[in-house]
Amino acid sequence: MPNRRDFLRVQAGRRCAMPGFVLQVAPVPADIVLPDIRVGFTVTRKVGNAVVRNRVRRRLREIARMVIPAEARPDLDYVLVGRQGALVRDFAAMRGELQEALRRLKAQVVATP
Repeated sequence: MPNRRDFLRVQAGRRCAMPGFVLQVAPVPADIVLPDIRVGFTVTRKVGNAVVRNRVRRRLREIARMVIPAEARPDLDYVLVGRQGALVRDFAAMRGELQEALRRLKAQVVATP
């Protein structure tokens, strides 16, 4: 997502808190026609200095790269907000938590049999 206005719009949407991150979801505005799923990442200064925040952001990007393309809906915008626990959480656990957060927010693509 390119600008602050998009982040603020998604912040006002639905959210699901997990130990390593908070997933925020909001519908894509009608005037935007993008074929790709939009995902934003943010980590506040409360988490740590720039090195720590960048490490958290890299971990979030990687779990999003693994989960979002296959399981997220293209009609929604997603923002992952890094939390303090993101550095010490097991990577596989965080990946499962992202899948669980998508399910809880009903932001997951439902497979049709």
